[in-house]
Amino acid sequence: MAECQHSPPGNEDNSREERLNEIREKSRSKEGFITRYILNTRTVTAGERLKRVVFGKKDENKPHKTILIVGETEAGKSTIINAMVTYMLGVGSEDRSWCEIIETKENQTGSQTNAVTVYDVFTKHSLFSLTIIDTPGFGSTKGIIEDIKIAESLQELFRSEDGVSEIDAVCFVVTSLTSRLTERKLYVFNAVLSLFGRDVEKNIVVFITHASRKPNNAIKAIKESKIPCPQDDRGEPVYFRFDNCHCEDFNDEGLLGDYQASWDLLKTTMENFRTFLKEIKPISMKLTVAVLRNRKQLTSSVSNLKDKIEYNELKQRELEQTKEALQKHEREKRDNNNFECIVDEAYKEKVAIESKWWHFGSKEATCCTVCEENCHYPGCWWVRDLSWCSVMSGGNCTVCTGRCHYTKHVKEGKIYQGKTTKVKKTMEDLKQKYETKSEETKSLISRLEDEIAEQEKEKIRLVEECYQCVVNLEEIALKTDSVYTLHQLDFLIEKVKETGNIDRVQILEEIKKRADDKQLAQAREWFSEMCR
Repeated sequence: MAECQHSPPGNEDNSREERLNEIREKSRSKEGFITRYILNTRTVTAGERLKRVVFGKKDENKPHKTILIVGETEAGKSTIINAMVTYMLGVGSEDRSWCEIIETKENQTGSQTNAVTVYDVFTKHSLFSLTIIDTPGFGSTKGIIEDIKIAESLQELFRSEDGVSEIDAVCFVVTSLTSRLTERKLYVFNAVLSLFGRDVEKNIVVFITHASRKPNNAIKAIKESKIPCPQDDRGEPVYFRFDNCHCEDFNDEGLLGDYQASWDLLKTTMENFRTFLKEIKPISMKLTVAVLRNRKQLTSSVSNLKDKIEYNELKQRELEQTKEALQKHEREKRDNNNFECIVDEAYKEKVAIESKWWHFGSKEATCCTVCEENCHYPGCWWVRDLSWCSVMSGGNCTVCTGRCHYTKHVKEGKIYQGKTTKVKKTMEDLKQKYETKSEETKSLISRLEDEIAEQEKEKIRLVEECYQCVVNLEEIALKTDSVYTLHQLDFLIEKVKETGNIDRVQILEEIKKRADDKQLAQAREWFSEMCR
């Protein structure tokens, strides 16, 4: 990765003291067996969910590499990032120094683990600069709420003009202690892979932490999980191992051999990773942004569909009540002028959002004021301009019935909710509503039946839209059978069955079947438990 060696060939003037001086000038230190330097960085973006910090001064003449670090909580991502930066600064074992761009000891703030953080690293002793995108750990105790926030943060980063447009490597961090595919780890694997487009596959590599020797069990688990990544001549996944003890304080001189071995491994690993980065072609994040957007649109479409179906059912009940009253009136041959009935009339009302798990921490929703629908619920937490909302495309909403312009939408702490109220209907009310002067109740019943049929057609159209969104994801996503999508498939399959489209049901069942083995079924069960 970093072109820096302990003493770069042909440049002997870069002495050990000069390298350490660069570090001392830009850090504060803590003494021990090793001197721990906390690097001073400059914050350029300081959001709640997305941060960007810079170390050093950029050299436009140097090549630039960008990597994304993802993985499970407590897998050792912070230590790996610090190891990379320490190596780029030219530090060796003889220096007994350790540099931290992420402070891992006391005084570490909670925000460092809650936000996606971009580190731009520029050093004199590395032949190219590096951008490291550090994501919070997937599968944390906070559950699916935090994982979906990570996806939203990455979407903002990849879409922003001053964000990240291409990546050289996606580095998936696991610990050598990974010996089997637990429900939690399988969930994490799928959650991470579901973020990307298919074109990322060749750029995924595995980082294995706490691995002083070959991590056979972890490699086996990676192979079983079918992580799409490059393979070597023996069919094993391309991986890079780290022994995290090179930053520990060694008080026992008898352990100095372990200390030196850790540094030797770090040097070998970084040189190998540097070679990998040289040979691999960077990938644009355009397709990944499309995957993230389509996932958000799928979720929003299903949520919107549920709202519409529930409201349709309220309307259908109102119409059926009216129809039954008219039929009874006709059977009894009463005077139409005396006809009246009490029905549950459906209407929509804006109500305050209640805080529940599926809000993912958001207290606002994007709603269409024309269609009176919840288009993105909960809304993108990071969106300032609604034209940037995930459900908007070309300035128009992809969810609401009228596909209205984003300017017709509002983002606030309220949503539309279908309700009913008892209302008295007379013959004159019905004639006025259905624009008929006929005295025949049959004519009114026919119009009611037509309206009921229209409601059913609308439901079929909505289900078809959601189906098309799933099919689109199938074409572009690296991992479509993630727990995110599968959690929506059960509902969608049920509604497609109600429409009677057997072909559509079979296609959705096939998507579900690809991940319907025992292990993923357990992961889905674990996911459902998190959601309760």
